[in-house]
Amino acid sequence: MEQTGTRLLLIEDDRKITNFMTMALRAQNYQVTVCTTGKQGILAFCTQHPDVVILDLGLPDMDGNEIIRQIRGVSDIPILVVSARGGEADKIEALDLGANDYVTKPFSMGELLARIRVMERLVHHGAPGGQENEVLRFDTLTVDTERHLVLRDGRQIHLTPLEYRLLVLLARHPGKVLTHDFIMKEVWGYESPGDATSVRVCMASLRRKIEPDPQNPRFIRTEIGVGYRFAGL
Repeated sequence: MEQTGTRLLLIEDDRKITNFMTMALRAQNYQVTVCTTGKQGILAFCTQHPDVVILDLGLPDMDGNEIIRQIRGVSDIPILVVSARGGEADKIEALDLGANDYVTKPFSMGELLARIRVMERLVHHGAPGGQENEVLRFDTLTVDTERHLVLRDGRQIHLTPLEYRLLVLLARHPGKVLTHDFIMKEVWGYESPGDATSVRVCMASLRRKIEPDPQNPRFIRTEIGVGYRFAGL
């Protein structure tokens, strides 16, 4: 099997799960570093330079959401949450803080490997759309894909990696309705339909940042039951 070279940082305190996951992931030629506490995980993130973080939320010394918050303060690295917390509110909190994806325990190894492959595509792919760098202007909003900047009224807006990819995708298709499945494929990398919760959370966060009035969106319109449309023109 071809060596992937992808470095995974697994932050998980359950020994049985870490042993199982490490064995399975190394069998797929992933490089795996295991940490069983949040503090160890943050130190390994800073020193080991992983490509993808796989994170449990229920750690013995700190909540996994705090780790997401700290990592997002300095890095756009893909974060895959693997947690026993299966409620929608738990997923929304982690995704809103900047996690890229969320898998609920128990899970199959096949599903986990598929999610990791999605994270790898986020590492290697740039903004969606397959187009050259450009500057997109819509009223008070400017998206500069060459400098990776988003401006509203001339002021820079900080977006998470997923929010930026989502905005670029929408802005490159003004006036066109983009379905949930299309967005999941282009932004998250899923070849088959995924959990629309990720899209809803990311879209709500993006609206709060770019819309003058998020309750009455100027740019991103919801097409109920179908998807979203960027009304930039």
